[in-house]
Amino acid sequence: MTTLSILRWPNPLLSARAAPITGVTAGIRRLAEDMLHTMYAAPGRGLAAPQVGVMQRLFVMDLAPKGEAPKPLICINPEIHWRSDVQAIGPEGCLSIPGPTTHIRRPQAITLAWHDLDGNRLEARFAGIAAICAQHEYDHLDGILTLDHLSPSDRARAEAEVLP
Repeated sequence: MTTLSILRWPNPLLSARAAPITGVTAGIRRLAEDMLHTMYAAPGRGLAAPQVGVMQRLFVMDLAPKGEAPKPLICINPEIHWRSDVQAIGPEGCLSIPGPTTHIRRPQAITLAWHDLDGNRLEARFAGIAAICAQHEYDHLDGILTLDHLSPSDRARAEAEVLP
């Protein structure tokens, strides 16, 4: 496994939309494995392919509590099919924006569909922290960062924490 370099904001690739994956290849399998390795080493809860400079629609996440066995989830070409009307504001950090923890308003639950490494189409409902993490990583596939969810004044404060 390889530890990949995580792009840091304001790298322009982080604001670009990723392309769909047309098939699960050995390269995609290796990328997913390397992304999981990189995420665990960071340490993080999720990582999207654009964050490692690969502009394809893939993200990984693992919300297993510390001390428990890992429960990695690999999502290829994910789609959000439903979003709860009930929203909550919660803290979010980002491996590509080290430093500030921002408070983002998001739906409390979503239904996500994706393909796994075997090409199977899966669908599940996520709530709470799992919904937040999935939405955060999904945003990366569309070139949306946590900073983009903030008011101009909150964004300026967050940017000041990151920029030298």
